[in-house]
Amino acid sequence: YNTHSEGFDSSQSHTPSSIAMSHRKKILLKVIILGDSNVGKTSLMNQYVHKRFSNQYKATIGADFLTKEIMIDDKLVTLQIWDTAGQERFQSLGVAFYRGADSCVLVHDITDSKSFDNLESWMDEFLVHAAPRNAATFPFVVLGNKADLGPRRQVSTSKAKNWCTSKGDIPYFETSAKEALNVEQAFHTIAKNALAQESQQKPIFIPDTLDLKQQDTNKQQGGCCK
Repeated sequence: YNTHSEGFDSSQSHTPSSIAMSHRKKILLKVIILGDSNVGKTSLMNQYVHKRFSNQYKATIGADFLTKEIMIDDKLVTLQIWDTAGQERFQSLGVAFYRGADSCVLVHDITDSKSFDNLESWMDEFLVHAAPRNAATFPFVVLGNKADLGPRRQVSTSKAKNWCTSKGDIPYFETSAKEALNVEQAFHTIAKNALAQESQQKPIFIPDTLDLKQQDTNKQQGGCCK
């Protein structure tokens, strides 16, 4: 898989003010995007992280992720957004990345009723392979993508909302990766809900620095061979 990083430069110098800012703990949240092939999973991720859209379709093989730092309720959060393969022959490659997820985004294409019907199996597959401890309350979000193609709609807003309600009031957004419609709002909700459930457990913090002196002390105490 490919890895990309957004908004982080390891070569940046640390001024006194930046050192003071670095004392704020950074929280890592892992988000998985699932759905049929060609519903726009990669496009949604690229629109949110890079603010760009491409009309060229390229199937995701296995899994890929981008990261983005945002502020949620005065907390600095790093979203690690995993884009997984929708094509059946690649799906097994992505399953390994489900574990440890803090949120799952289920995406369908409003112009493709089959992609909506398959949300149930995507949800079931995630719960089986990710095996979250809080399966009943795990934070899912459903996105009905390609809202810019309204005249070709096959899935009504009410049908999608009713399904989400039946699954425990899952938040629902109709999005357009092409026109950036509701993309920012959707991912903000995704991050906020993931953070809320993560706060009930022990969150993963990203260390800013390594204390080399402490490491040396540990080595001496541990009686390591020289």
